[in-house]
This record gives sequence, C-alpha cells and structure tokens, in this order.
Amino acid sequence: MPASEKETDPESWEYSLYIPNDLRAVTVSRRTLRLILTTHGLTDHVDLAELLASELVSNAVRHTKGPAALRVRWSAGVLRIGAWDADPRPPEPPQELRQLTESEDGRGMGMVRACADVWGWQPLSRFGNRGKFVWCELAAGDVSSSRPAAPLPAA
Repeated sequence: MPASEKETDPESWEYSLYIPNDLRAVTVSRRTLRLILTTHGLTDHVDLAELLASELVSNAVRHTKGPAALRVRWSAGVLRIGAWDADPRPPEPPQELRQLTESEDGRGMGMVRACADVWGWQPLSRFGNRGKFVWCELAAGDVSSSRPAAPLPAA
C-alpha cells in the first residue's frame, strides 16, 4: 500500500498468508481469516468472508501446482479478500448459480460472483515469477449473501 494511502486511512491494514499446494491450506486460511476479522472487530463479515476465501484459496490450490497465498485488506470501509497462485492463466468465467444446480464442480466462482460486491483478477509478474491474483470485495455494513451478481470485469 502506498505510504500516502496509509497516512490518509489509519484504520487500513493488510495481511498475507503464504500457503503450500495442499488442500489442508484451505482450512488454515479460513481459520486465519476468522481470527484476523474477529481481532479487528469485523465479526459481521466473518461467515461470508470465510465462504469467499475458501472458494478463492481452494481454486488456487486445486487448479495449480505451485504455492499460493491468501491476502486480506481493509481500507476505506472495504474488505478485499484475494488468493494468489503461480498460474498466470485467467480463472474460468463464473456461471450464474442457477445454471450450476446439477453440477458437482464449478460452483465456487459462481458463489463468489453472487455473494461479493465485486470481484476480479489480475495477472502478476514479480522477480521473474508469474501468476495471478483473484480477489473479491465486501463493503462495510453490506454482508448480505443475496447480492445481485456483479458483471465480469474486462481482462
């Protein structure tokens, strides 16, 4: 976060949890997120944030071969939850949940799309490593799980 942004919002914070490519990391990420949000007094966000983080981290671990990370940021009344992985390919565009009622797989990003205020992804390249960051946001006081689906951002 740029220094100027931190100076204007003293309540901003950010955490990163680096995780191995192991499905048990989903549980570790979810429990860590619960602790972070509870510690910062954001208990109204915990259940929905856990669901969203579980889907993002699960995708990062299940569909890639390298390490991953959970990132959680609070700034200007917005909670951003994201998962980094080492695969630079974009995530599959989410379908609407009503189209996935019979499907065993593929519902995760549809749930993220349906429950988050907004979501997106961006390619990342740092120190010769490539990957992507898939994220979603929840605004303060807006933790309803029955939000309208946000449009897919342009890549």
